[in-house]
Amino acid sequence: MENRSLVTIAEHSKEKILYLLEMAKEFEKCPNRHLLDQKVVATLFFEPSTRTRLSFETAANRLGARVIGFTDPKVTSSSKGETLKDTIMMVSNYADIIVMRHYLEGAARYASEVAPVPIVNAGDGANQHPSQTMLDLYSIYKTQGTLENLNIYLVGDLKYGRTVHSLLMAMRHFNPTFHFVAPRELAMPEEYKLYCKNHHIRYEEHTDFNEEVIADADILYMTRVQRERFTDLMEYERVKDIYILHAKMLEHTRPNLRILHPLPRVNEIAYDVDGNEKAYYFQQARNGLYARQAILCDVLGITLDEVKRDTEK
Repeated sequence: MENRSLVTIAEHSKEKILYLLEMAKEFEKCPNRHLLDQKVVATLFFEPSTRTRLSFETAANRLGARVIGFTDPKVTSSSKGETLKDTIMMVSNYADIIVMRHYLEGAARYASEVAPVPIVNAGDGANQHPSQTMLDLYSIYKTQGTLENLNIYLVGDLKYGRTVHSLLMAMRHFNPTFHFVAPRELAMPEEYKLYCKNHHIRYEEHTDFNEEVIADADILYMTRVQRERFTDLMEYERVKDIYILHAKMLEHTRPNLRILHPLPRVNEIAYDVDGNEKAYYFQQARNGLYARQAILCDVLGITLDEVKRDTEK
């Protein structure tokens, strides 16, 4: 039987990505459907989340599914020593699909190998975040009209930022030029730079962050410095405020520039940016609903044609 789990965006072809974006577009036209009536979606969040969990649960509810799960592993049997395998096997008895966020890299891959139901990776440590990538791609496509030949600037925590790792892999199909803007302590890991070289993805690295550096950006993807990933809090204090985007820095940027952020922000985007027409991060979060509706349906075997035939009842 085919394993339809979504663990990493790297497993998706260009055609599959465009197919899912088309499905997301259909859900934006009409998010309330009955495609998942009688289905149960389990959301297992071993790590804190606001947007990812709520948008997955909203996506499931708007499609007619029931939602079960937890947001705090301390209230589950894992606090008693239950293994991840046993938790996954137990929940598989109750749900048709499991959406899981875990603090360990590789946890989603392991879960997909042992679970009898599909697993959707909602973030595993500093590794991957494929559903965020789908909403990022949808946001880029909506604002730029294309995914091809774009200058994409990734700013901030590129070492631990799972969203930028997934986005980099997904964009390999679309001839991007990446600019990695980070302090040396948070630079893009060598494995992802090697991935770029192996897939002929152009990239440049910068440690400065100013008007001149970002002047040619089509997409400016800001990230927060993730305190929870640091074992040395002195290192975190040293780099946490190193890059802050202010409205004045946008005066000479391209008209088509859009600013993305996976959220939550801390202080890497000043509040004076919020009113700028180039700020798109709150709309980006809204796009997560449609992208995650597409993911849930696809993983459960519902096709784009079925989505197009379905109408709100």
